[in-house]
Amino acid sequence: MESAPDSLETVQTSSVSHDDYQKTADWLMSQTKHRPQVAIICGSGLGMLADTLKCQDSFAYSDIPGFPQSTVQGHAGRLVFGELKGKSCVCMQGRFHMYEGHSLLKTTFPVRVFKLLGVETLFVTNAAGSLADCLQPGDIMIIKDHVNFPGLVGLNPLCGPNDDKFGPRFPAMSGCYDKNLRCLAMEIAKQLGVAGLMQEGVYAMVGGPNFETIAEARLLHRLGVDAVGTMEQILTVFFNLTVLLNYR
Repeated sequence: MESAPDSLETVQTSSVSHDDYQKTADWLMSQTKHRPQVAIICGSGLGMLADTLKCQDSFAYSDIPGFPQSTVQGHAGRLVFGELKGKSCVCMQGRFHMYEGHSLLKTTFPVRVFKLLGVETLFVTNAAGSLADCLQPGDIMIIKDHVNFPGLVGLNPLCGPNDDKFGPRFPAMSGCYDKNLRCLAMEIAKQLGVAGLMQEGVYAMVGGPNFETIAEARLLHRLGVDAVGTMEQILTVFFNLTVLLNYR
């Protein structure tokens, strides 16, 4: 029996070389003078953040060599370079998901490109489902740890030959969420008077695209999960970037 095009085997084993990442990074650097050190992946409902950047250079994903295409409604599909509060940064308006048929190497493709652009700090946002009794709709959860369910069964963007330019073969995950950035976010929330909306928690990444059953949500809750979603970019903590994931 032939495998379906979107089978787990296809999702896991499609190959992307370092030259592919470098080609995309070189093209972007030839198109913009911005050299961002901060990248922001805008999740559902947060795409308007990219519109606030000053001195913008924006590119449709379809025009960027090697970039996947976002098919989810509400994801504009643009990469926006500019300045935010005087800092050069790049924002993704829309992301890619495994359930759209992309391999994990493709869903995490932009983050490796960001690394080659010189990005040192990555902010990833999304709209997640709350499982914690203390979290209410509209609260902001700063991730302190995660449970990567696809990774536990071998669906991991690090499967296959290791590219030492992006990190070691066996990266430790014990400190993948930068404590200093998490503390800074909490301090800023206090200054802005919204500390009551900010909490830290554990995020679980599942495959989607369906929402969890009642039994699945109950299981995740008992496992200590505070929020759940289908954000493959959570896996980008493997790529030796300082990461703060901000969930809304």
